[in-house]
Amino acid sequence: MQEDTIAAIATAIGEGSVGIVRVSGEMAKSIGEKLVRTPSGKPIRLARRNIRYGRVVQPDSEDPLDEAIVLWMPGPHSYTGEDVLELQVHGGVHVLQSVLAACLAAGARMAEPGEFTKRAFLNGRMDLSQAEAVIDLIRAKTEFAGKMALRQVEGRFGDEVRSIRKELLTLQAHVEVTIDYPEHDVEDVACQQVLTVGEGLLKRIDKLIASAALGRVLREGVATAIVGRPNVGKSSLLNALLQRERAIVTDIPGTTRDVLEEYINLRGIPLKLMDTAGIRQTEDVVERIGVDRSRQSMADAELVLLVYDGSQLLNEDDRALASETGNMRRIVVVNKSDRGVRPETRAWIEGLASEGVVYLSAKTGEGVDSLADRVIDVIERDIAVDMDVSYMANARQTQLLQLARQDLSSAMESAAAGATLDLVAVALQAAYVQLGYAIGEEAGEDLLDEIFSRFCLGK
Repeated sequence: MQEDTIAAIATAIGEGSVGIVRVSGEMAKSIGEKLVRTPSGKPIRLARRNIRYGRVVQPDSEDPLDEAIVLWMPGPHSYTGEDVLELQVHGGVHVLQSVLAACLAAGARMAEPGEFTKRAFLNGRMDLSQAEAVIDLIRAKTEFAGKMALRQVEGRFGDEVRSIRKELLTLQAHVEVTIDYPEHDVEDVACQQVLTVGEGLLKRIDKLIASAALGRVLREGVATAIVGRPNVGKSSLLNALLQRERAIVTDIPGTTRDVLEEYINLRGIPLKLMDTAGIRQTEDVVERIGVDRSRQSMADAELVLLVYDGSQLLNEDDRALASETGNMRRIVVVNKSDRGVRPETRAWIEGLASEGVVYLSAKTGEGVDSLADRVIDVIERDIAVDMDVSYMANARQTQLLQLARQDLSSAMESAAAGATLDLVAVALQAAYVQLGYAIGEEAGEDLLDEIFSRFCLGK
C-alpha cells in the first residue's frame, strides 16, 4: 500500500446531475470525517460500506460547499485495495473543483493519470493485462467493444496466460528433473513430451496472438475511405451509413473540399469513415489540395469504398480511380440505383470488380444493409478479425506473446534435434518469462508509467 493519499475527480468535467471526487489511501477515512457534516452540522462517523448523506465543508472554516452522498470502502476490498472514499456531489465544474480542493487541503495530494488503477495493480487487485483493459473499456466505441474489454477486465486474458505458464513450468520441471536425475527418466521421453505438450501450447499462444487483430479493430476502428469522382454520392453514402445528416450534400461538384471523419458502429465493429473530396483533374488550387488529401486518406485506409454513379456514363476520372485502387482492399459501390443503372456502366463495373459489386441508393437507403454485410465479410475474411475469440491482446502483449512463441519453438526444435536438455530448459524458461511480462509479473517502473499515463486522472 502506498503511504500517501491521493484524490481526483472521477467523472467527466462538465455539467451533470452527479459528480464524484475519489480519495484513496490511509487518510481517506479521516479526510471524509474532516470534510463531511451531518444535516444538523455534527461531525460524521463513517462505517464500513454504509452510505451516508451530509454536507461537504471547508476543512478550516466549515463553510459549506455542497450536499453529498458519502461512501467509505475500507481496503483491501476496494478498487485500489486501499481505503477509498467517494464523495458524490452535484456535477458542476465549480462544485467538483471546490470539493477536490478541500480534499487536497485536508491532506491528500492530486492523483497522477491512472494512479488509482496503478495502485490496484500494485496492491494485487488485478494483473497488468486487466489494468490495461480498463482503458479499453472506458474508450469502447461500440457495445461489442465494451463487452470484449469487460472480459479482459474480468481476467480472461490473464487467466489463459497463467494457465499456459503453469503448463510450461510443469514441462520445464520435468526437463530439469531429467537433467539432474537421469536415472529416473530417459532423455528421449523428456524430449517427446516437450514436442507433444509444446504443440498444444503453441496453438493456444497463436490464438492469443490472433486476437490482436480484433483488439486493434475495436480500439482504433477500421479506417474506411469513401472515394470517387465528384457528385457520385459519397457524402450521401456517409449520411446513409451514419443515419443522420452529417455531410453537406448538393448537386454542385466539389462541395466536399476536405476529408470528413466519423465513427460508426457497424454491428459491433467501429468503422472510421472518411468522406473524401471528389478525385478528378482540376485547376482549382483549393480543390486540388482536397484531392491530394483524398488520395492520402485512400492510401492510409484499410478499406476503400469506391463509389460510382450508376445512372451516368463513366469518364476518365472513374477509370483512373479503378486503376489507382486496384491493389487496395476495396468494395465497389454503384450508387443512385434508384435512377436506374446504365447497361454500359454496369457491364464495365462488373468486369472490373471480380470481388463483387454492391448496388444501392444512398438517397432511399435501399442496398445500404447489403453494403454493411459486405463490409463485415471483408473485415472477418481479409482483415482477419475473428469475432468469436474470448481475448483481445494489445500491441505490447502481442509482441511478448510472439517472443514467447519463438522461445517455445526454439525449445521444441532443440528437443527434436536431440540437443542437450540444458538448451531446452533455457528456452522454456525464456518463454515462461516473456509470458510473465505480458501480465505484469515483472514490470519496471518505466513501463508502468507509460501504460498508466494514458488514463484519465480519476481512474
